[in-house]
Amino acid sequence: QLQASGGGLVEAGGSLMLSCAASGSTFSLDAAAWFRQAPGKEREFVAAITSTGSRTLYGDSVKGRFTISRDNARKTLYLEMNSLKPEDTAVYYCAADSTVGIATMDINEYDYWGQGTQVTVSS
Repeated sequence: QLQASGGGLVEAGGSLMLSCAASGSTFSLDAAAWFRQAPGKEREFVAAITSTGSRTLYGDSVKGRFTISRDNARKTLYLEMNSLKPEDTAVYYCAADSTVGIATMDINEYDYWGQGTQVTVSS
């Protein structure tokens, strides 16, 4: 029900915009988030947004550089990534919580996931 896109190869200091298209009819009611997973590491929280977009949360490592947003009319979630660093290299996953519209960092709250899109930042 979620399809992530927009990943690619970028130089350090560059920018990328990820998108996540939802096909379900309830997306506008669901909180949504981005997580990432680097090779050999656990999946890490990146950013979350409430169902209405009124509140956002960010992981410490991306605060001030990444911006999460959504367009409920288009049923799409976005992640704008600026000032990218090599340590941002990972597979990025979008996720949504169909039970509540409150944003959370807790990975266990998200019950449907996109397939992931690779982001590689070269030094």
